[in-house]
Amino acid sequence: MEFPFAPPGRPRRLEGKGAVAAYMRPYPDHIDLHDFPDLRIHRTTDPETIVAEMRGVGRLVKTGSPYDMTYIAVVTVRDGLFASYRDYWNPLALDEPGTDFAGSG
Repeated sequence: MEFPFAPPGRPRRLEGKGAVAAYMRPYPDHIDLHDFPDLRIHRTTDPETIVAEMRGVGRLVKTGSPYDMTYIAVVTVRDGLFASYRDYWNPLALDEPGTDFAGSG
């Protein structure tokens, strides 16, 4: 899993299921996702790679504020398994006081 827009001090790359699981574990403590209402899959010239556009909506757990984020991911699959997931989301959107999720891994 890669994060090309990760700011300094945040992970730009995670290797393996354990690293991804550890990174994602605190997610529900910070974001209560309700839905992904806008999902579009774009095929590429490589049959193993797609581009996914999606919008996640919910609320920030700490403040109760609405959460509405657009994500773009470039996903490559080989032999039925994820080979690469490049996540082009804005981790700074979660930079609120007391929140350490936004990529602290």
